[in-house]
Amino acid sequence: MERKPVTSSNIASIGYDENTSTLEIEFLNNSIYQYFDVPQHIYQGLMQADSHGQFLAQNIKGVYRYSKV
Repeated sequence: MERKPVTSSNIASIGYDENTSTLEIEFLNNSIYQYFDVPQHIYQGLMQADSHGQFLAQNIKGVYRYSKV
């Protein structure tokens, strides 16, 4: 999955697969997490958010299933 670099204090890049609704986040510590069944509007909100980390914490973590890659 192709990820786009973002400016964030803890996130390096973010990717999204429309076919599987999978969100992939690479953190600055090189860990990568995939979040499953994430609607496209949530991904778009994450990419447009002033703070990617804050959006992740408020709208994605604890809401969607995830796996560490």
